[in-house]
Amino acid sequence: MFGTNDRSLTADEAFTNRQGQWAIFSAALSDHLQRIAAPDFSVDDMEAPRHNVLTFFGLGGIGKSTLSRHLEAALADSEQRPAHWGEPAWAAGARILPVRIDLARSADVSFERIVLTLRLALAQHVGRALPAFDIALRRWWDANHPGEPLEEYLQRTGLAARFGKALPGQVQSAISEVAQQLALPGFVGSAVGRLTTALAHEVRQRHERARALTGCARLADLLEADPDLDALSFYPHLLAWEIARLPAKKAVVPVVLLDTWEDIGDRTHRDLERLVQRIVWLMPATFFVVTGRTRLQWADSELQGQLDYTGPAAWPGLAAHVPPARTAATGGHGGGRQILIGDFAPEDCDDYLARRLTKDGRPLISEPIRAVITARSHGLPLYLDLAATRFLEIRRTGREPEPGDFDHDFSSLVARTLQDLTPDERHVLRAVSLLDAWDVALATEAAGLNHQAPALRLTERPLVRQDEWALWPFNLHDLVRSTIRGADDRTDDRWSPQDWRDAAQRAHTALGEQWTTSTNPGRTLLVAVLRQGLALARDHRLDLDWLTQAAWAYIGDSIWEPLAPPQRPGAATGEPQTPADALVETLSALARRQHEHRERTVERLTAVLDSGLLPDDLTDLARYYRAKGQRDIGRTADSHEGMRQVAAGTTRLAPAARRGLAHLARLAGDFPTALATAQSLGWEGHHQRVTGDLWWLHAEMEEAAAAYQAARAEAEQHAVAGERAICQAQLSLVAAFTDPGLATDALALADQFLTGLDLRATTLTTRIARLVADAGTDLPKQPTDPRRKGHCPTCQAFEGERCFQRPRNGVHPARLKKNNIDQADVDRYLRASGRRSGRR
Repeated sequence: MFGTNDRSLTADEAFTNRQGQWAIFSAALSDHLQRIAAPDFSVDDMEAPRHNVLTFFGLGGIGKSTLSRHLEAALADSEQRPAHWGEPAWAAGARILPVRIDLARSADVSFERIVLTLRLALAQHVGRALPAFDIALRRWWDANHPGEPLEEYLQRTGLAARFGKALPGQVQSAISEVAQQLALPGFVGSAVGRLTTALAHEVRQRHERARALTGCARLADLLEADPDLDALSFYPHLLAWEIARLPAKKAVVPVVLLDTWEDIGDRTHRDLERLVQRIVWLMPATFFVVTGRTRLQWADSELQGQLDYTGPAAWPGLAAHVPPARTAATGGHGGGRQILIGDFAPEDCDDYLARRLTKDGRPLISEPIRAVITARSHGLPLYLDLAATRFLEIRRTGREPEPGDFDHDFSSLVARTLQDLTPDERHVLRAVSLLDAWDVALATEAAGLNHQAPALRLTERPLVRQDEWALWPFNLHDLVRSTIRGADDRTDDRWSPQDWRDAAQRAHTALGEQWTTSTNPGRTLLVAVLRQGLALARDHRLDLDWLTQAAWAYIGDSIWEPLAPPQRPGAATGEPQTPADALVETLSALARRQHEHRERTVERLTAVLDSGLLPDDLTDLARYYRAKGQRDIGRTADSHEGMRQVAAGTTRLAPAARRGLAHLARLAGDFPTALATAQSLGWEGHHQRVTGDLWWLHAEMEEAAAAYQAARAEAEQHAVAGERAICQAQLSLVAAFTDPGLATDALALADQFLTGLDLRATTLTTRIARLVADAGTDLPKQPTDPRRKGHCPTCQAFEGERCFQRPRNGVHPARLKKNNIDQADVDRYLRASGRRSGRR
């Protein structure tokens, strides 16, 4: 309305999807209604576990408050329920009373206001006094608000405008009714203390005059307690008792929606949370829906003493907490009552943007712009709303927005993300935004802290995703991470560029320490630290440090997993500028050479060598693999020169370069030189495999097989998976020529060795071996029609096959096999019995 002069433009609060959350809510409320309808249910039972609370938690801006408002509207009026939500799961006759309470600090909500809101909602809906609660409330009010009538307070705070003015009259009616029952005809409003004292006495004595209230076992104790805030927090029990005894025509089930839960306290100060938890516990017939940024911790036994009711026995549904990674992947469905609200799917983002701004009934935001916003938002509704606002701002300048205008980070998202974090948690958050994934120890080291508590607290925030099966289980929400790193941070504790570089250096060092000190430094850890370490070193111009040793370990197995980290938005491209740039390009070229032409590999490695940024040993690495690529594309002279330079050095690739010279001699037809060189290579130069290759070229299959077997054994001894797979594939190819039957087993073993490896050329070798092994094999005969001549019913009966052999001596071979009878025994029997052989 106030963002544009174009009155034909319509801005709607689009509400998209969330049918998954509605289904969870509907099922939980249906289960609650069944529980409170059970004969053994009682609001007086203070020991039974509570199942009357459901939590939706998630990242700020994910749509929790919008969901809460739509749940309230859907419960108040079925016409307001989105059509795609479907019908509710509970019985049609249930009377539901929704009561939504916003706990945000901006709403200035106090505990007494929460209690009054519950009573006001019932006053409007039930329309009658609730004596047990109303008398206790009046006593408390007179003690804590002397001289201020309840009606005046309701008018001043706006509660009367929302719920009406019926409550003061109902309270007065309850007091008058009880005064009449207790024969106190001269009672006046100022003598409420006398009334409650008399009522408590009558209830304890169970006199006939107070028979309507004698069923409330705890009423007298509450009336005699000091009317302070602590006593008020127990009055909801009286409210629950009154609701339970309402007549059938007035019976109602309240559904209380508590929004912005994170604003009622923190992990250190739980005073207000303690009081609100009492309401939930003391009103077991009322269903509570909590929405906030963090899950409820009531099922954690460690909070005993901070809260009244804690532990999994008290709150079974809250104890069944599902990690965010799993609930996010399933759209928000969890096994318990703690539900993470997931991001919008891409199609839901597009639908939201299409309906957010419209003109003449058509989407104002074009489809290309919607696609860019959707990709940048990572499914966060708040980002979509901010992008719609930006669209209008650009439009006000007199030009039409373009897709490039929305390749943008919003600094307000930074403030929104950080607002409820402690200073130490904000420090850790910025540090881990540098990492793709992390654990508590890595986060603490990256942040430069000497205690892990802030990192532990951060892992429980919904902006952190968890994958319990990953090497590092935690990672930040994608949009939060990109915004923290890329947006213009205007917060008071923002980091300087040097702060970011220092944190990157700490994270880089911590990754190296995890790899070098690990008790199980397997391939998975190596690749993981390389991917993150390369990104940190490249983006922040760090020294290579441990990356040099990790790069040598990476190439040692010849497995070639993809390593190159994604390019940061806005980062410079082109020629390498730092040693880290050169190393990233080198390892990327080596991994990609399995999937692109060797000419491209040679070009990339030449650019790295021309930059001169790599240290000497890594320069030999790039030179050696460039020489291999040159050999593959027929540039043998260039390849020979590169191999010669590496072989003349002392780096760890010198033996491999000498092996390369042997291959070049073989290609040139100088077999004596090739054989002599191969025999001098040793294990480091894979001498057995090179020797096998030479025997193979001369069709000396037995010698080649023996060499490949010896090479495979050495690879297993040194635990080099890639070399083992290569040797087994070559052995399979030899067997395919010499013994096709043996080749089948050899190929099966080769396939097993290749599992999980990215060795494209070796995989092609196994395919060739299969083709060779199969060459010359006849196709199986097709089944013959049983009615044609030659079909054998005996064989079909005993063996499940069709036989084309004539029976011998009247006895079918299948019958002999079935009974383990030798054919010679049959011949001797027939001769002894005088029967001529061949007759039946």
